[in-house]
Amino acid sequence: MTFKASIEDVRQLSVVAARAAAAKLGEDTVILAVEPLLKITDAFVITSGANARQVRTIAEEVEEKVKADGGPSPLRIEGLDDARWVLMDYGDFVVHVFLDEVRKFYDLERLWADAERWPFEPLLAAVEAP
Repeated sequence: MTFKASIEDVRQLSVVAARAAAAKLGEDTVILAVEPLLKITDAFVITSGANARQVRTIAEEVEEKVKADGGPSPLRIEGLDDARWVLMDYGDFVVHVFLDEVRKFYDLERLWADAERWPFEPLLAAVEAP
């Protein structure tokens, strides 16, 4: 069963996904509001990792944190086998977790350069006093 979430809900869950990626050291994480341009989804969360293990770890963290925040499970996940480009389709938003060189090759940010960027602040880990 799927439903259309409000844009506020999509923004909130996209931020949760972006923060989850950043927590696992996802690089240059961005959220693009693509609905006015694409019409089939509201937002892309784009991030990358240095190696296949990190790409998988980021994808797992995103899935866990979105669900923990009350969000849905992905409708489908593609690319986990080789972990070069993992696409997590949540319907209202899509998370792209790239291997660094694959991200540079496809350059989705350039392709969707007209999309508004939704800001987010990564959650800072608690720092223990010495």
